[in-house]
Amino acid sequence: MTILAGLLADIQQMQGPRFHGQVVTCSGLALEVEGLERRLSVGDGCRAMARDGRAVPCEVVGFRQGRAVLLPFAPLDGIGLGAQVEAGTAMGLVRPDQSWLGRVIDAFGRPVDGKGPIGRGDANRPLRAAPPPAFERRRMGARLETGIRVLDSFIPLCRGQRLGIFAGSGVGKSTLLAMLARSSAADVNVIGLIGERGREVQEFIQDDLGPEGLARSVVIVATGDEPALARRQAAYLTMAVAEYFRDGDQDVLCLMDSVTRFAMAQREVGLSAGEPPTTKGYPPSVFAELPRLLERAGPGTASTGDITAVFTVLVEGGDHDEPVADAVRGILDGHVVMDRKIAERGRYPAIDVLKSVSRALPACHADSENRTITAVRTLLSRYEAMEEMIRLGAYRAGSDQEVDRAIKAYGPLQDFLRQQKGESTPPADSFGALDGILAQVEPPPAPAEPPPDAPAKGRALTPARRTR
Repeated sequence: MTILAGLLADIQQMQGPRFHGQVVTCSGLALEVEGLERRLSVGDGCRAMARDGRAVPCEVVGFRQGRAVLLPFAPLDGIGLGAQVEAGTAMGLVRPDQSWLGRVIDAFGRPVDGKGPIGRGDANRPLRAAPPPAFERRRMGARLETGIRVLDSFIPLCRGQRLGIFAGSGVGKSTLLAMLARSSAADVNVIGLIGERGREVQEFIQDDLGPEGLARSVVIVATGDEPALARRQAAYLTMAVAEYFRDGDQDVLCLMDSVTRFAMAQREVGLSAGEPPTTKGYPPSVFAELPRLLERAGPGTASTGDITAVFTVLVEGGDHDEPVADAVRGILDGHVVMDRKIAERGRYPAIDVLKSVSRALPACHADSENRTITAVRTLLSRYEAMEEMIRLGAYRAGSDQEVDRAIKAYGPLQDFLRQQKGESTPPADSFGALDGILAQVEPPPAPAEPPPDAPAKGRALTPARRTR
């Protein structure tokens, strides 16, 4: 049966009848083709033939004035007017396999790590699959242990939850993702590096992820110099691979860096197809594609595993209300805010606890754990409110008992929130450390009041009157 399934998958990817057209316009990144407009639909694949015989894969993104508009997956060097375009190339299907674990692949499912070929699964999977029906999905599961103290305590991640990491460039998003991949309790990690810097790919895999993290991970890479279609397809492939392992009844941790670069790629595609720019130059298709991509992660059905997802969002200029960040925050089940000022002080991960929220709370914590993090958040909030006065020396100790406690707890709490890249702490130890910090700063107990009938202190006892 396995052989027959593989043959059927091969037949589905075979080309049908070949039809040809020609390039009549080349404007920016887009090609306009005549002769194929009645043979193509949006999403179909084509091949444009360069003058040197090289075939450039393309995708149909729209139609304009009776012509098909194509965007390339590779540079358009050598493509000119009259260049032949062949339709009918199989697109939009992928065949993941268990042998992909420990490998690095590109947006087309081809290995790029120099370790030889990879296996092909028995069935084709669509790159743009629909999420499971809402009423067939389970609810979020138990807490997923990450080993990262600040996450396990203040911003917990549950199985099937979708969390966003919002930060500017160079604040430590990729390092935090690598810490999650190395120490989480998920069965499989699927990591999508979308629009990543080319020099950082090897650094992330070798230094941040490490051999133990890579062994149970699939890494999909599309660097920033690749065309917009390749970057967008890498995001779709990341979700398709995660769905393959989820349907195999495995719990998957899907990490994507970053959703913003996926939105930028979709912006290039939409503008090339003729869409009007709206908010900050983003066309409407960007805000339609974001929920379609992000909703594919989450709890599975009764017969599958879960996809627990963490997506990074690159906020432009530190503006957390810019269009993409605002749209993504409304879709996900929580957000982690990383602050450049905290990173400049040398505390990593540079997470602002007070601005970060997990919608899994308070259900995923025990009552005692919720009381602990509420008390700690109160101390951090009191210190932040008085921070300027404390630094200027304008606050006088003893003026406010709560502020005094916050000042005393500030140093130990910063040490708790600081964590090295290779360090992992069980959640029970994290809450034990927080309880210890709170015990150190508890106010002294008030003196007990004497009982109402007790004599006042220092007053002489009145001798009892002798009776006859």
